[in-house]
Amino acid sequence: MAKSNEIWRVLRACYLQPAFVICIAVLALSGSGMSITIERLGGYLKKEPLPLKNPLYLLDEGELGGYRVVQRVTIDNKDVVESMGTEEYIQWRLEDTSAPVDSSVRFCVLFITYYELPDNVPHVPEECYTGGGFQKLSSEDVRLVINREQTEQRLDVHYVVFAGTSSGFLGTTMEFPVLYILNVNGRYVGGREDARIILNRNLFGRHSYFSKIEWKFFGSTFGGPVYPGKEEAISASEKLLSILLPVLDAHHWPAGQWR
Repeated sequence: MAKSNEIWRVLRACYLQPAFVICIAVLALSGSGMSITIERLGGYLKKEPLPLKNPLYLLDEGELGGYRVVQRVTIDNKDVVESMGTEEYIQWRLEDTSAPVDSSVRFCVLFITYYELPDNVPHVPEECYTGGGFQKLSSEDVRLVINREQTEQRLDVHYVVFAGTSSGFLGTTMEFPVLYILNVNGRYVGGREDARIILNRNLFGRHSYFSKIEWKFFGSTFGGPVYPGKEEAISASEKLLSILLPVLDAHHWPAGQWR
């Protein structure tokens, strides 16, 4: 009891000093003053939800060119959906019917998530795959050239290579690339830091949103899955996004005020 009283006296002597109390008061007033100033200037510290034009699950397969949807995956685990931070997503397996049957980019797992009221930047493959037991071997930004409306657009996407052990009797080690890009308030960026900068700068916008587009190519053989090298994955990505992004821009992302 005596020891507790002594501790309390020390804490009271430290934290009730006039200088400490004044500092706390100044910080509190500064914070509230900044909030009031931003609001008076027409800023929005608390954003309002911004829904999609159309839900992602209504993405029209008929507009995906030679890509055919062969599987639509629904996440039944509520804990996984909750940790993902949104229920607005699609996870599709696509088949490029124009690619050779034995091509390592014949199939693609496409995973898109949308956040209409972002509080932080979503989970990225570096976290999700390593959390699932895979090892990250490398990570870099790569530049894609996308053909849109008869013009070329250059976009940075993130390219990550993982390694894991295949299932089966022998359990061989396999390496595979995963690519992703973020759409932040209508701007496509390749990394989370760029996304945070855009979100933090949007003080005077009523809304903010972002979406993550993630994809992984693979082929199927009698010996199991095969994965593309870097150049082949980049080329296939340019083809995929040249078809996919115009559809998302026209029919799903929020209104054109963000362009």
